[in-house]
Amino acid sequence: MFSHRTLKLNPFAFGEFIDKDVRIEKLFTPVSFPRGKAMPNHFALAPLTNLQSNPDGTLTDAERNWLTMRARGGFGLTMTAAAHVQAIGQGFAGQLGTFSDDHIEGLGALALQINATQSVSIAQLHHAGNRAPAALIGGIPVCPSDDAETGARALSTQEVVELVEDFVAAAKRCEVAGFDGVELHGAHGYMICQFLSSSLNHRQDQYGGSLENRSRLLFEIIAGIRTVCSPDFILGVRVSPERFGMEISEILVITQQLIDSDQVDFVDLSLWDCFKEPEDAAHKGSTLIEVATAVERRSAPSGRRVPLGVAGKLNNPADIERALALGADFAFLGRAAILHHDYPKRLAVDAGFVPSRIPVSAAYLANEGLSEPFLNYMRGWKGFVAD
Repeated sequence: MFSHRTLKLNPFAFGEFIDKDVRIEKLFTPVSFPRGKAMPNHFALAPLTNLQSNPDGTLTDAERNWLTMRARGGFGLTMTAAAHVQAIGQGFAGQLGTFSDDHIEGLGALALQINATQSVSIAQLHHAGNRAPAALIGGIPVCPSDDAETGARALSTQEVVELVEDFVAAAKRCEVAGFDGVELHGAHGYMICQFLSSSLNHRQDQYGGSLENRSRLLFEIIAGIRTVCSPDFILGVRVSPERFGMEISEILVITQQLIDSDQVDFVDLSLWDCFKEPEDAAHKGSTLIEVATAVERRSAPSGRRVPLGVAGKLNNPADIERALALGADFAFLGRAAILHHDYPKRLAVDAGFVPSRIPVSAAYLANEGLSEPFLNYMRGWKGFVAD
């Protein structure tokens, strides 16, 4: 179903023989998508949970400030945290919403400010599925199949159809608000990932069973977005090749199908650790990033190249260089972007830039744009906040 890339010499792979300033300069070349505007560099802000939205899902000034600081700091792509497309799909308190027209005004203010920096503005669309806390959503969470562990109930076939429609409607709201595009969160054990998982999805209808059926939800959402949004609207998909009931072999097939569909503009591979060995014994001896990026980037029908972004313990500039050498087209920064809102700008002017190490003080993080709810969340990350 998929073909491995032909090995090509990559200048990042021979960094020890190239002047450091020259290597760093390569990180600041554009990354083009099949649609929409290009990223001005290889740095993307990862979609980071920050708990800063209002209880109704509308954007706060604090969250807008946090995100626009990163756009102004030089990130070539700035992505929101996961934004739920149904009220019942909320995964955590303080989550951004895209399920109501009431969200468009705040989203529009955010998109306007990000776009003014030349950063590509992307909203991540999400549904927590069985990971939605019952107390938070005020009801029983939903899932592809009944799930005794979480108490979630199975969606009816009609509810799956409505779920597709709500993802599509959320994407349209983001376009109306002025975003350059959206990313579908198909990773980390949330709803789309739950449908993809053979261990969670036991449906007997057209959305369960074979990989083709389990991925039907994802591809129907994609088709719907392409129908209602403009031709230059950017569409990405985040997937996890491991954990959460995912199998590397199946995610490689899905990744290649996304590329060959001619409907997707980038694939975001959430690896948790780019340079670890895969858990699958069949892929031992390679890094996870090498395995996950072993797909043909050019769409079979059109020949258009679809770039792959990666996330997973990319902290130092050398980590980003290595990720590109091993197969990525651009890098999503998470913790590094929390520590430095202007990581790309710092590196652009100083090839010897060394990022801060954790733990850091609450005052340091507040200066980086984290409000109190976000700070409290980060205090739950072991060793991140000094106090």
